Amino acid sequence: MVSKVAVVTGSNKGIGFAIVRGLCKRYDGIVYLTSRDVERGKKAVADLEKEGLNPKYHQLDITNKQSLEVFRDYIKNTYGGIDILVNNAAIAFKHDATEPASVQAKETLFVNYFSLVSTCETLFPVLNNGARVINLSSSCGQLGLIPSQSLRDQLKDEKLTVPELSKLMQQYVEAAKQGTHEPEWGNSSYVVSKVAVSALSVIQQRELNDRDIKVNAVHPGYVDTDMTSHKGPLTIDQGASAPLYLALDAPDTIKGKFVWHNSKLVDWDAEKPLSVI
Repeated sequence: MVSKVAVVTGSNKGIGFAIVRGLCKRYDGIVYLTSRDVERGKKAVADLEKEGLNPKYHQLDITNKQSLEVFRDYIKNTYGGIDILVNNAAIAFKHDATEPASVQAKETLFVNYFSLVSTCETLFPVLNNGARVINLSSSCGQLGLIPSQSLRDQLKDEKLTVPELSKLMQQYVEAAKQGTHEPEWGNSSYVVSKVAVSALSVIQQRELNDRDIKVNAVHPGYVDTDMTSHKGPLTIDQGASAPLYLALDAPDTIKGKFVWHNSKLVDWDAEKPLSVI
């Protein structure tokens, strides 16, 4: 009997690590912890093994096309496909970062959006029918945080395609390079990247409906991690709660949605964003 497979990107620490822990405890299948750095990944696996859990490990750098293809081929040849894909890997500049907006925009969008698109383009062909995809967004991924009405209308357009969304994100990177981004896009590259993740999830669901694949975006909450400089009030296991709900417990009718950290559905494209927490 072919084993079911769950994959979590960027999961050697933080929320990703906690998602792997939760899957290992409850998922009736094989769970892959992946990381860019092999040593950190193997240490994370060893830490979970000390808890009596048994994740498998594979190197995966979502910013590297070859790494993605090697991983895809390994999964395809070993198991046939993926049943749960949690796209967790992301970066964020600190509030006091000294890098100029042009650098922050380019690097943040490269990892959080363009590399996510590349990951999905590479791995979606090996998703099994009935698979679940969970894209880690954020409270920052709410459309109402984008100042421009015109941009908001484009980003929530029901006919928006991935190439068109990518073109909009490239326009943002260019605007940041020119220093003209704030009036329309705001002053946070992280917000723009996570709004893009939320919009992408809606498009992906539309494109995958005929394969019975469920794609959702999730705000895991303000969690105590390196990314938040350990300012978040939630533990990593609390942050893993809503992603795990989508992976294991949500009814099949929940697809193309934006899920809050308490596992409730909210409108990602509401004009008035919900509180960050």
